[in-house]
Amino acid sequence: MFKGRTLIIATKHEKEKVIAPIVETKLGVTCIVHPSLNTDLLGTFTGEIERKYDPITTLRHKCMMAMESANCDLAIASEGSFGAHRSLFFVNADDELLMLLDKKNGLEIIARELSTDTNFNGAEIQTEDQLKAFADQALFPSHGLILRNQKNSHEKIVKNIQDFETLITAFNELVKEFGSAYAETDMRAMFNPTRMTVIEKAAEKLVNKTLSLCPTCGTPGFGITDIKDGLPCSLCHFPTRSTLSHIYTCSKCNNVKEKKHPHNKYAEDPMFCDICNP
Repeated sequence: MFKGRTLIIATKHEKEKVIAPIVETKLGVTCIVHPSLNTDLLGTFTGEIERKYDPITTLRHKCMMAMESANCDLAIASEGSFGAHRSLFFVNADDELLMLLDKKNGLEIIARELSTDTNFNGAEIQTEDQLKAFADQALFPSHGLILRNQKNSHEKIVKNIQDFETLITAFNELVKEFGSAYAETDMRAMFNPTRMTVIEKAAEKLVNKTLSLCPTCGTPGFGITDIKDGLPCSLCHFPTRSTLSHIYTCSKCNNVKEKKHPHNKYAEDPMFCDICNP
């Protein structure tokens, strides 16, 4: 279905560096990017352009923009969001979504990678010593930084900072002009190797899901659509909130398959049981 076709990667932030090798090797496609494609029109991390759509809709728009720009019918797009982890309090996370959109065959396949491996952070900075401490924590200069006059302000933003001389100069200019400065990690993929690694993992998931065929109709993308809790406690045997099974669904013929004990685990430790350890 994919071998020999051209696939455009919808990015202006060099994500093709980690996506293309995986996709080309496993799907047999030839990946391209379009130099004039501006995905920032759908929103920027620094907020000058507000994101108007939810992540899935944004992915769809990115793919459509890319396919139109290159006159092809197969695309991959990525969308990342950053903030507090949904279940681990006080821990930041990188939530990456990747979509493969095949207009020719009417396919839309999505994969997700949620990772706590991120340098996402921001802080009000008063002194050069504070700035250097923040930079060290943010893995600078291998990871880029952004400075602005204050948090969430668009009045003055300095991007593409990748060396200490530029960082200190920009900081002093902001303090001189505004009396304050706010430092934040640059989450654009080309300035954030840690994020690139998470995108790479999401790309692996996307390709593996694409290669998973529906056992009934053979459509690609036969993946997990739901997770059922209820793994029994090894002590009291009552259901816990741990995973009992994965539900796979075909997007084309709606074939549903339940795979129990996906982690080869048949009972849960009592410490994770709401009855034995309330």
